[in-house]
Amino acid sequence: MSIKIFGIPNCNTVKKARDWLSSNNISYEFVDFKKQEPTEPQLQDWLGKVELEELINRKGTTWRSLSVEQQQLAQTQAGAIELMISKPSVIKRPVLQSDDQIMLGFDDMKYANFFK
Repeated sequence: MSIKIFGIPNCNTVKKARDWLSSNNISYEFVDFKKQEPTEPQLQDWLGKVELEELINRKGTTWRSLSVEQQQLAQTQAGAIELMISKPSVIKRPVLQSDDQIMLGFDDMKYANFFK
């Protein structure tokens, strides 16, 4: 099982997810959105597994700092992908990818069930 965690290192939720994986002896690869932006094919793949409304974090400071025009980009999948590539901090974090499954955010119970 190949596990990747996508996010930004200073995000508290990402830190919790990484700590949980480490404390449960689950190896993973961390992908820092600041150093390696998401790609269009990657985002299209994720959107095949989760809804657009789930993937974009509309509660975060990044979303609130966007102009109305930028927020309106997220109305369509193509616009949302363009927005997520240019501003990856708008993506709900962390994104945990295990083979062909993804999970958004962190919840210790969901992680525990997922890794049973």
